[in-house]
Amino acid sequence: MYHFTRQDLSAQQQYKFISGSIIPRPIAWVTTLAGDVVNLAPFSFFSSIPGSEPLMTLAIGRKAPQQPKDTAANLLANGEAVVHIVSADLVEQMNATAATLPPTESEVRAADLKLVNSQSVAVPGLAAAKIRFETTVYQHLLVPDHSGTPMADLFVLRVSDFYFASDVFDATHGYILPAALQPVARLAGAEYAELGATYQLARPQ
Repeated sequence: MYHFTRQDLSAQQQYKFISGSIIPRPIAWVTTLAGDVVNLAPFSFFSSIPGSEPLMTLAIGRKAPQQPKDTAANLLANGEAVVHIVSADLVEQMNATAATLPPTESEVRAADLKLVNSQSVAVPGLAAAKIRFETTVYQHLLVPDHSGTPMADLFVLRVSDFYFASDVFDATHGYILPAALQPVARLAGAEYAELGATYQLARPQ
C-alpha cells in the first residue's frame, strides 16, 4: 500500500487524491441571483446533513482569497438558491454551465434552458430538472488554509420546498425512484458516472 503524509504532497496532489477517492459524488446544479441575472453552476462537493432540519451542504472553492465564486457571492448577498439534481438527460447542459462567464451573463441562456418561478425564494429553478429544492442559507463558514488565507465557502442550506417529477417519484409510498431519475455523479477530472447495479442489505439488529 502506498502511503503519503500531507507534507509529502502539494496542494494540487492533495486535492487530486481526495477528489479521486471520495467518489461517486452527487452534483448540485445551483441557480442564484445577481440582480436580475440568473447564475447557474454545478458543484460536486455537495452532501446532506442528518437531523430534524432539511439541510444540505455545499462547499465552493474561491477564485482568489478575497474573491468568492459567483454562486457563493450571490448566496452571501441574498441568502437564496435553488439546488437541482443532475439526471443523465441533462449532463451535457450541466457541463456547459461549468464555463466561466462574466457575472452579467447567464449560464441558463447559454445552455438554452428554461426557468420556472419558485414559491418561497426569488431565485427561479430549472424547468427541465426532475428534482429541485428551494433553499436558504442556514449557516456559512469561511474555510481558511493553514495560514489563515480564505480557501473556500462552506454553506449549509435549508430546504423550504421540494419538487419531484412524476416519473421519478412514487407518490403512494413517498419514495424517489433512482432508476427513473438516472442521477449523474462526479468522479475525478473530466470523468462522470451513472447509476449502475443496485442491491439491498438488511441492517443488523
